[in-house]
Amino acid sequence: MSKRTFFQISLLVRDYDEAIDFYTKTLDFNLLEDTKLTDTKRWVVVAPPGDAGGQLLLAKATGDAQIERIGDQTGGRVFLFMYTDNLQEDHLRLKERGVKIVRGPLKEPFGLVLVFEDLYGNRWDLIEKQRS
Repeated sequence: MSKRTFFQISLLVRDYDEAIDFYTKTLDFNLLEDTKLTDTKRWVVVAPPGDAGGQLLLAKATGDAQIERIGDQTGGRVFLFMYTDNLQEDHLRLKERGVKIVRGPLKEPFGLVLVFEDLYGNRWDLIEKQRS
């Protein structure tokens, strides 16, 4: 069987520039690509620093159906999951930058977890794995 790697997920956004600003300045993601495709469409990719695979394609919503789903692509469930090696440090940084913390940090069998919302209300789990 061929080897496959999951590398990117599309995230609906209201505006390219406000999304870039949030992900790069608030979450410290790297802007990997911002290519103009048409007068209204861009290919915008961000990723956490040091990440070896997971990327977000920031896709500007078009049409009523997509616009209605901005911030609620999963019906209110946690949508995105990200590991950290220092949850306490990241928690303080998120609070300082005005990010809405939904719950946590909590100790779970797998480690520490914090649930936060991005600028549109998408829920994220920030996880520090339990060390063996």
